[in-house]
Amino acid sequence: MSHPASSSASPSEGPSGAHPSSAGQPGSELLYEEKLTAAWWMWLLVLFAGLVALVALAPIDTGAAVAAAVVVAGGTAVLLVVSSTSIVITDEFLQVGRARIERRFVGEAEAFRGDDVRRVRGPELDGRAFMNFRTSVGPVVRIRITDPVDPTPYWLTSTRHPERIVEILSGRD
Repeated sequence: MSHPASSSASPSEGPSGAHPSSAGQPGSELLYEEKLTAAWWMWLLVLFAGLVALVALAPIDTGAAVAAAVVVAGGTAVLLVVSSTSIVITDEFLQVGRARIERRFVGEAEAFRGDDVRRVRGPELDGRAFMNFRTSVGPVVRIRITDPVDPTPYWLTSTRHPERIVEILSGRD
């Protein structure tokens, strides 16, 4: 059964490195960790939001316009950072964002890129699935859930390295 995580994951050197985990499970080996952060081009939204506030308020009061631009740009930047999620795989659990499940309930994983992403996120999507999509991360991985009491058939999450996740979850790492 999937459960929200109680702690955030520790930093890793890369998507394929194996490191001791300090993610709340002493003794479990960290097999994979990926932070799904905003792409560089999404940071242009921060500038655009600040510019819109500046232009909208500049005719009224220049000081208020500058202050509003800083607040709006800062708020947008905070939203981008806070909306980042992580994928963490250890030998004991899989965690995507705040959802966590024991590895013994993790079934087959499949990687999707290109047009296949549109298909699995659209016409083939099961509404009961756990979804973790990021607009700036194109590829996805679908991970079957085998827990008989969990109504969630699979997790579908964006990732920059779907093939690596499939390798690790299928034991081919």
